[in-house]
Amino acid sequence: MPLATAHPVAPSPVFAEVLALLAEQMGEVDAVIQRRLTSDVALVNQIAGYIVHAGGKRMRPKLVLLFANALGCDSDGRYELAAVVEFIHTATLLHDDVVDESMLRRGKQTANALFGNAASVLVGDFLYSRAFQMMVSVNRIRVLEVLAEATNVIAEGEVLQLMNMHDPDVSVENYLRVIRYKTAKLFEASARLGAVLANAEPQIEEACAAYGRHLGTAFQLIDDVLDYESDAQALGKNIGDDLREGKPTLPLLIAMERGTAEQRALIRHAIEHGEVARLAEIVTIVRQTGALDFTREAARDEANAARAVLSKLPLNKWQESLLEFAAQSVERSS
Repeated sequence: MPLATAHPVAPSPVFAEVLALLAEQMGEVDAVIQRRLTSDVALVNQIAGYIVHAGGKRMRPKLVLLFANALGCDSDGRYELAAVVEFIHTATLLHDDVVDESMLRRGKQTANALFGNAASVLVGDFLYSRAFQMMVSVNRIRVLEVLAEATNVIAEGEVLQLMNMHDPDVSVENYLRVIRYKTAKLFEASARLGAVLANAEPQIEEACAAYGRHLGTAFQLIDDVLDYESDAQALGKNIGDDLREGKPTLPLLIAMERGTAEQRALIRHAIEHGEVARLAEIVTIVRQTGALDFTREAARDEANAARAVLSKLPLNKWQESLLEFAAQSVERSS
């Protein structure tokens, strides 16, 4: 039976309370971001401010805070590290949009569309280097280890994705490897940092990291679904952008596996040439073959795996909310 289209579920009273507390703490993170963005170079301020304040769910800094709170850490270092992971994420977005030649993100023009590729890449470099300055200020070698490894793996993921572009023969395993390197790694690092700040035991740190890894994978899987299920206004980018860029995402791979020879040939050609002239037909094929339902169910499996590891954390409202946080992250339409 096909899965129902995702509908957001109202948060429980405990989750609503935690979300309110989290919003207050994110205000502290925003203050750090504003302070740390300052540069003597006007263009750096302009571009960095544009992309950082362009919206977004701020999932990664929220994970730092959620896990720090769940494990009893109330130090100001959590705000600094939450801002660090947001800077790293923003730097990757700046570089991604240049590589992908994207024109729209979060419903607004990309920085490269407004300011040019060279300026976007260089400001991305500024954000990376500023993030490392901030890491040092926390004065914890484990923080440096976690984030140095994460940024290196993310870069490998970017290269892996580049190698997979316009290749319809990419295996599902290789597709998932790109997700775990390129997207899930920073989720993993963010969750792990909360545990590091709380001086958690190694097994607790690993449980937090596993949650982040599974959640990040689920989050990207849903993004891949929404590229064929949502609309441009809700999604914040043009529908079919992944196909236009020649990205063989899971919905396309499953549609090719399940489709007829003619349908398979159409999708292969579109991936190889980044062609969206027949996008409407491809969307229909992806839906009719159940590829979107398959991908959303894979995301739910990842979210459930994230929830499972939380049994190792202390029972409190933050741990309870992390259970709901994982569930709601895959039941979204934007």
